Formats: sequence, C-alpha cells, structure tokens
Amino acid sequence: MFTGIITNLGKLVQITKSDNNDLELIIAINKSDINRNLEIGCSISCNGICLTLIEKINFDQNIQLKFQASRETKNKTTISNWKIDQLINIEFSLRVGDELGGHMVLGHIDQTAKITNIIKSDDSWIFSFSLPHDLYKHISKKGSITINGVSLTINSVDDHEFSVNIIPHTYNNTNFKNLAINDIVNIEIDTISRYIAKLISTK
Repeated sequence: MFTGIITNLGKLVQITKSDNNDLELIIAINKSDINRNLEIGCSISCNGICLTLIEKINFDQNIQLKFQASRETKNKTTISNWKIDQLINIEFSLRVGDELGGHMVLGHIDQTAKITNIIKSDDSWIFSFSLPHDLYKHISKKGSITINGVSLTINSVDDHEFSVNIIPHTYNNTNFKNLAINDIVNIEIDTISRYIAKLISTK
C-alpha cells in the first residue's frame, strides 16, 4: 500500500523485452535520497504502478532498481511508452507507523488519461484530463485521485474532463514539471469508491 506522496524521482536507464515478452526496466535513484533498506521482492510505486523489485545494483552515487512488467501492466498503463532518461515518480511502500499523508493507494492502475490543458494560475498549475467514460462514476469534485502515483484532489469534473490543481512543491518534486498537453498519464481511482461501486452493483 502507498499514500500517493512521492518520495523520490528516479531516471529510467534501461527498458527491454524479456524472453516471455514482459518488459524489464531499470530505474536509477540517488543513494542519498533513499532512507531504507530495499529488499528484493519489495513493492515500489513507479509512476503509480506497483512493481516488484527483482534486482538492485549499487554504484557510487546511485542505486539501480530492476523491475519486470507483465502483459496486463503493459496494457493498462503508460509503461510501454516510457523513454530512456524519463523521470519516474517513486514511492516506497507504506510501513506500520508511517504517516498516511495522501490517501490509500494500491498501485493498481485503472486506466490512462490524456492531458487536455495546462493553465498557470498564480503560483500553481491547473491540469485538465480527458475522462474515461467508465470511470466517471468514481470521480467527484473534492474527491481523491492518483495521477502518475501522486495523490491529488479533484478540482472540477464534467461529462468529459476533470481537473486538478498542482502546487509548486508537487510540481517541482514530481514529473508533473515535465508533462505537456496530449501526454498520457496513469490513473488510479479512490479505493473506497471502487469497493462502494462493487457493493452497489451486487445488490
């Protein structure tokens, strides 16, 4: 489980296809930014995708983390479109006693969405996104949503789009600063909303 509070920015240094057609990725993170021992098999959120650490390689200044992404992950997320040197939002899994700073995030991407507009508003940025039709019932004004692993509050929503406000801290410490109109992002709806919808549909 995660909280949607990005703790690190990693850089994609390698992406290849494995023998079974899965993707293998290596993401480099500065050693000075890591405050825990990363065990093989642990879960790490990479742009909102919960991935399992399968190997780690230590260098003087950074540590390289290796992951494998399945066909389901490739089909549901932006991972197949990642480019070398791209910045990746990183969050390590929640530990007992850690602060729940954002909201409950599982790292299970529901769909992707396209950025339709970016407006500078005073010191912040308003990002608008296309709204996948089957997610509409889960998205409400002032509700929570996770975009590329970042826990955010929905500012507005209509039949086709929703928007969020990005404050300077979030903008400067995540890969939102590198996003542009027409870019595709990973979306995870609020976990509570998902289970409520399931309960209602089975009545």
